[in-house]
Amino acid sequence: MEFIAPVDAVFLLAESREQPMHVGSLQLFEPPEDAGADFAARVHTELLRSADVDPTFRKHPATIFGSPQMAWTHADHVELDYHVRRQAVPAPGRMDQLVELASGLHSSLLDRHRPLWEFHLIEGLADGRFALYSKMHHALIDGVSAQRLLRRTLTSDPSSGTTRVPWHLPRGRRSRESGAAGPARNLVSAAASGASVLRAARTALSRQQLTLPFAAPRTMFNVPIGGARRAVVRSWPLERLQQVKKASGSTLNDVVLTMSAGALRRYLIERDALPDKPLIAMVPMSLRAEDDETNGVKVGAVLCNLGTDIADPLDRLRVVAGSMRDGKDVYSTLSCNQTMALSALMLSPLALNLVPALISLTNPTFNIVISNVPGPREPMYWNGARLDASYPLSIPFDGQAVNITLTSNAGNLDFGVVGCRRSVPQLPRLLDHLEESLAELERASA
Repeated sequence: MEFIAPVDAVFLLAESREQPMHVGSLQLFEPPEDAGADFAARVHTELLRSADVDPTFRKHPATIFGSPQMAWTHADHVELDYHVRRQAVPAPGRMDQLVELASGLHSSLLDRHRPLWEFHLIEGLADGRFALYSKMHHALIDGVSAQRLLRRTLTSDPSSGTTRVPWHLPRGRRSRESGAAGPARNLVSAAASGASVLRAARTALSRQQLTLPFAAPRTMFNVPIGGARRAVVRSWPLERLQQVKKASGSTLNDVVLTMSAGALRRYLIERDALPDKPLIAMVPMSLRAEDDETNGVKVGAVLCNLGTDIADPLDRLRVVAGSMRDGKDVYSTLSCNQTMALSALMLSPLALNLVPALISLTNPTFNIVISNVPGPREPMYWNGARLDASYPLSIPFDGQAVNITLTSNAGNLDFGVVGCRRSVPQLPRLLDHLEESLAELERASA
């Protein structure tokens, strides 16, 4: 039994039927040419044979002192045919049917009496491809490390037939050397640096006057939500965004944020719901080194002015780039532990969202989470099948009814947008607006 780090426990405490707290991914694969009709069935059989399960994938909450959110226990036996399931989309096997199936899977809670993860191998697509939908609890693993874990199951060798499974992968040296003392050590270090954190907080609050907690306007996204989710996905060629980046002298992430800001502006104008003040995005910032394979959550936060009150796309891009630059400058002077402490301080008003009745009484901390998770830049394969797309599916929560997350995959950026079905109508329109917003940036920067 081990104690749960406080930052991880928050995701267990915040979870409810209306607010599942797992991160997900929908990966789309093209089988090899000689695969045969039973390829997915054979892969599923191989997965069930991989019965050696890493301790991380044996964890589930234990009840200690009457609370199920204070400590982890480890299952002696993991029932793989429960955690690793095979299913199919109904005929005619369209892509939208696959995404609708993933939306339903993403809406359901993980069973806390079992290890907090599931993998679903999905076949039946008309074009012969198959998919893997996975979900892992955010208390177990953050979004960046979940994407890295899935990436480590892949290879750049299309001829490799080795079945690599996320629940049992070789662990790196840094991961082996990090034990249960790690979270406690981080907390002690953060506490010891309290004076510098307060100095950094003062600097952050003075430099980010447009992006302070509670400065975000109230929008149709910042309401209590229900438990049903809808996901929509689409891929864009990375080269299109890189051309805008080069022409404007900005970063790729600045272009992503401005593309998203333009889409949100169009969506809200369409509903006569655009506020006069700019929307504020919380942009997660990974605190993990490339070789860090430790568990738990290591994410900082930058609050970004999206410039949704600005009609001109290049002016909006300049506002976004300046806001992100100011936020990064503040964090660049801090250690990892200080960054985590400052992020918690800046986002502490979010704790009020754990009390739904208070959501309507306060301005939101921010309006939306937009997260860009780095992925592979070359074609990748799994059991000889080519990875065509990898759509991250993240967490809407009370007061934050929609989430935009994306990752790079070979020459594409794969977007996953997840929203509350009740609160965010016609969610696919956001995908259309993302395309329109990118095209607008391309024209303006040409």
